[in-house]
Amino acid sequence: MKFKAEIDIMPLKALLDPQGKAVTSSLKNLDLSEIDNVRIGKHITLEIDANNEAVASSKIEEACKKLLANYLMESYTIQIEEIA
Repeated sequence: MKFKAEIDIMPLKALLDPQGKAVTSSLKNLDLSEIDNVRIGKHITLEIDANNEAVASSKIEEACKKLLANYLMESYTIQIEEIA
């Protein structure tokens, strides 16, 4: 079976997000002051061959922990769907 995963990785809320702060400041300079608290992260899509969704989820989780996300500074969410 083939699965597609959508992974969103964001800085932990307790940590400063310098990119987000810079964008927030720039938006204010562009007269968009109603936009505030911008946070910038990563969006990753991938495909995986696995016997079932549980195996796919386990492998994707392992990839996030070992490579895709820095657990000390980032959190992540995963959405998985089977594809034809």
